Amino acid sequence: MTLKKQETSLLLSGRAKKYSQGAVNPIIQRTSSVIFDSVAQKREATKKRAEGTLFYGRRGTITHFALQEALTELEQGAGCALFPSGAAAITQSILAFIEQGAHILVTGSAYDPTQNFCDQILRKFSVTTTYFDPLIGKEISQLLRPETKIVFLESPGSITMEIQDLQGIVNSVRQYNPEIIIMIDNTWAAGLLLKPLTLGVDISIQSATKYINGHSDGMLGFAVANERCWVQLRENAYLLGQCVDPDTAYMTARGLRTLPVRMKQHEQSALEVARWLKQHPLVDNVYHPALASCPGHEYFQRDFSGSNGLFSFSLKKILTTEEFALFLDNFSLFKMAFSWGGFESLILGYQPNDIKAMRQYETQPTFTGTLFRIHIGLENVDDLIEDLEQGFLRIS
Repeated sequence: MTLKKQETSLLLSGRAKKYSQGAVNPIIQRTSSVIFDSVAQKREATKKRAEGTLFYGRRGTITHFALQEALTELEQGAGCALFPSGAAAITQSILAFIEQGAHILVTGSAYDPTQNFCDQILRKFSVTTTYFDPLIGKEISQLLRPETKIVFLESPGSITMEIQDLQGIVNSVRQYNPEIIIMIDNTWAAGLLLKPLTLGVDISIQSATKYINGHSDGMLGFAVANERCWVQLRENAYLLGQCVDPDTAYMTARGLRTLPVRMKQHEQSALEVARWLKQHPLVDNVYHPALASCPGHEYFQRDFSGSNGLFSFSLKKILTTEEFALFLDNFSLFKMAFSWGGFESLILGYQPNDIKAMRQYETQPTFTGTLFRIHIGLENVDDLIEDLEQGFLRIS
C-alpha cells in the first residue's frame, strides 16, 4: 500500500520498531556514553556514526534518530540536523556554508535575530550581507555577485507577512551560479503547507518550538537539506557542538502526530478573525497570506497548500503611548509573548518606526498606522473576536 496523505504519513513516520521497541511512540533514550562490547563493534559504530548508529550522545540516540527520520520525510530532504532552538538552526546552517570575505543575500523581512546574526557576528568574519526586498522575485539576479555564497529566504516575512516568489528567485539564482546555497526559514508553513526543497531550495529550516511542538513548552530547531548539502550541514553541526536533549526531541515527535489537525483549526479560526478585522472601521489593512490584501498573495496561491494562525493587521492611525498600552494591557485571552504556534492566542504591537528599524532595504513598505501581529490559537473564535472588539472599544 502506497501512503500519499500527510496526515497518515505523519502518524507513522519515525515509528519503526527499532525506535519504539514495541511501544506506540519511540522510546526516550538518555545517554552520553555508548558502551561497546568489543573493538570490532566500536570500529563498526565509528564507521557508521553519521548514519543513525549509536556512537556518542552528541551524535544522537534512538529518540533523536526517530525524530530526524520523521522531519526528513516531512520536508522531503536527504537528512535532518537538530539544534537547541530555531535561531541556532538558522545561524549554524549559515555558518556551515559561509567563508571569510563571502557575500550573503538575506530577505529584508527576515526574523530579527537572523538579521542581528548577520550584522553582529558574520561582520566579524568580513562577510557582507545585502538585504533585499522580499517581493524582488527574479530581479534578485541584479544583486548576485561572484562572491555570493548564500541566499536566505523567509516566506511569509516576519511580522509584515510578504510572500516571496520562490520559483522566480530560485530560477534566477541557479541561472547565475548553481553552486549558491539557497536556504529558507520555513517555520510559518511548518513543513506542512510548503515544500521548499521540491521548488529547488537547498535547505529548509524551522523552529519546531512553534507549530510542530505546538504546546509552548519546548525549544528545538532543525534544518533539512537536499542530497548535495546534507553531509556538509551534518558535519558542521556536529563540529559546532549542536545537540538536543532527548525529552524535547520526544515531545517534538509527539507534536508531529497532531500537527495537521491543529493547523486546520488554526487556519479556520484565523481566517474568520482576519475577515472580521478586514471590515472593522479602525483597521487599515490585514496582512494574511490567504487574503488578496497580503503582498505576494499570488505566490501563496501557487506554492502553499493552506495557512495557519499567524498574521498581522494595521490600524488607520498611530496609537499614542497611552492608547498602545491601553489596547495591549487589558486583553482577557490575547497575551503578549514572543514566539507563537502554541494552542494560545498571542498579540504584539509595533509602531511604524519599529518596523522601519527592522527593515534594511530601500523599498520597504510604509505604514501609516500601528501594526499588530496576532496568533490565533485554539480558543473559541467568537470569544477571540469579542476580546478584540473590547480592545478596539478601549481606543475608539
